[in-house]
Amino acid sequence: MSVLGSRLKQARLQAGLSQERLGIEAGLDPMSASARMNRYELGHRAPNFELVEEMARILNVPTPYFYTRDEQLARLLLAFGRMKAGEKARLLEAAEQVAVRPKVPKGRAN
Repeated sequence: MSVLGSRLKQARLQAGLSQERLGIEAGLDPMSASARMNRYELGHRAPNFELVEEMARILNVPTPYFYTRDEQLARLLLAFGRMKAGEKARLLEAAEQVAVRPKVPKGRAN
C-alpha cells in the first residue's frame, strides 16, 4: 500500500465514511466511486492533486498529510490542521525559536 493510500484509508475510516460515500462526495461518478477509491487506497492508482485536496477537505485533514512518510510529521500536520489561526501562529513562532537555538556541545547541559 502506498503512503497516500494508507493515509487515505486511515483518514476515511476515522471519518466513518465508506469508500463509495467518500468518492461520491469528492465528485466521482457514483457507479465507479467505490472501485476508484479502493484502487487509490491500495496504491494501484493515484488520484490527481485536485482530487486529493477535495478528499482532504471532506475528511478534515491537511492535504500534505497524505504525502508524508514520517509518522511524527503526519501527527503534527493533523494537530496543526485542527488548530485555530492564533494557535497556529503561536506554535509556528515557538517552533522557529527552537529551530534556531545554537547547538550545545555534547557533554554540556542545555
